[in-house]
Amino acid sequence: MLIVMQAQASSEQIDRVLETVRRMGLTPHPLPGPTRTAIGVTGNTAAVDRRPLEMLPGVEELIRVTKPFKLASREMKPHDTAFRVGPNQGARIGPGSFTLIAGPCSVESRDLILGVAEAMTQRGVKLMRAGAFKPRTSPYAFQGMGEEGLRILEEARAATGIGIVTELMDTQDAQAVAQVADMIQIGARNMQNFALLKCVARLNKPVLLKRGLAATLEEWLMAAEYILSGPNYNVALCERGVRTFSDHSRNTLDLSVIPPLKAVSHLPVLVDPSHGTGKRAFVPAMARAALAAGADGLLIEVHPHPEKALSDGPQSIDYQEFDALLESLRKLAPHLGVELT
Repeated sequence: MLIVMQAQASSEQIDRVLETVRRMGLTPHPLPGPTRTAIGVTGNTAAVDRRPLEMLPGVEELIRVTKPFKLASREMKPHDTAFRVGPNQGARIGPGSFTLIAGPCSVESRDLILGVAEAMTQRGVKLMRAGAFKPRTSPYAFQGMGEEGLRILEEARAATGIGIVTELMDTQDAQAVAQVADMIQIGARNMQNFALLKCVARLNKPVLLKRGLAATLEEWLMAAEYILSGPNYNVALCERGVRTFSDHSRNTLDLSVIPPLKAVSHLPVLVDPSHGTGKRAFVPAMARAALAAGADGLLIEVHPHPEKALSDGPQSIDYQEFDALLESLRKLAPHLGVELT
């Protein structure tokens, strides 16, 4: 249910509605808008008695929300979500901005991370990706540097001022990751790890939620609902390719999901063309296509020497290729009415 307050409703009237919802055993979610405040209501398993709410001063109307993903839906929140991430809230994620999160797949060494952080900062990139903990298909593949990797990321953040986006794989590492990360990534394999979703919902950090390997749009948004209901409202979605029958790329990058996703949900959408294609030669084209399709940014793998990378080298682009991609995005972005950040 959505409670729409009158435009002139006072803070006291809003507080009274919030308290009434709590007394009914439900959870209120204040959703300030450009002209008025709305209050989402979750927690009900049956129809809600509308009478105690309809009679409260300041209440304009009550609207039934039909989508199973209540807080992620435009029925609950018609206007787009945008939020800021990083030191001094330097990066904006949401409509009107096209935000780049770039860096190596994993934390391989101190020299690599400090070097990439400096290189990205020089290019105006405000958020760096790198995994201290790495989910790998093979148990014999490089698994990341763990807590040592987190310390290296923290050092890079302090030295350059770049924001850190890194993956959380296990609830037991949540506090350690949250101390370092400006944005916590939930990987594709953990999209429906509900214990992990509930954990990040309680952390005061923005979350980047990747689409599962074969997840439908509704399943993806229901996973986001776990985080939003925490409540943690700073959630961005990331399309990273799904499993299909194709053999010409690592995954099938489903850019067709962006328009319907934005039609039903207010959450920002980023695209990962690196995992989506698995081949560096295809990354720039799909990055530009993501911008044209209406995405709000990119999660992209950049490595100074991809041939030496300990993970995902074949899909990582080097600095020269990244510079060329940046130049093409800068030329394209103004025509689409967005600012490249």
